[in-house]
Amino acid sequence: KDLPEKAKRKRKYRKVKTAKRAPRGKSIEKRPAEVEGREVFGHWEMDTVYSGKQTSKKALLVLTERKTRQEIIERMPDRTEESTIKALDRIERRFGALFRKVFKTITVDNGGEFSNVERLEQSVIRKGKRTRFYYCHPYSSFERGSNENQNRMIRRRYPKGTDFGKVSTAAIKDLEQWINNYPREILGWKTSAMCFRECLDTL
Repeated sequence: KDLPEKAKRKRKYRKVKTAKRAPRGKSIEKRPAEVEGREVFGHWEMDTVYSGKQTSKKALLVLTERKTRQEIIERMPDRTEESTIKALDRIERRFGALFRKVFKTITVDNGGEFSNVERLEQSVIRKGKRTRFYYCHPYSSFERGSNENQNRMIRRRYPKGTDFGKVSTAAIKDLEQWINNYPREILGWKTSAMCFRECLDTL
């Protein structure tokens, strides 16, 4: 009962459900094969973590790099597509010309906040696209497994029902630093931050 997560028996994944409508953008089935192996740097998963229904509309945009598990957390006033696009725009401006090399692909679910794939892919600092988006099958969160695991770490500090409107930007950045400096067995006990820096140095 004192563990961060309850013990679970590994379950077999249910059959992937067929979408009643076409995905908003390219299906994960068309994603480059190199993404699956986690050997190539620059492929991300993205999701939103939101406040309790009875609190506020404030939310977090969370991105997880598949190889290094590096986490980026951006505060948003709500979960609308406009707020999501603006948050991604801010991240692109921080990385500048390096963004296209660091963010080769981004995999998301079919949530409404990710509905405008044209604007999500469009660069705000140059002409053309900044990245490529791929969309999971319906009800298949395991296709963004790294993202889901990181979301559980966020919920250790901010359980479901938290009002992110009352959580400061400094506190969110402290959370991001804690996740990225957490030693991980899967990374040979290195931290995500260490592995991320090593990958950046090779670009």
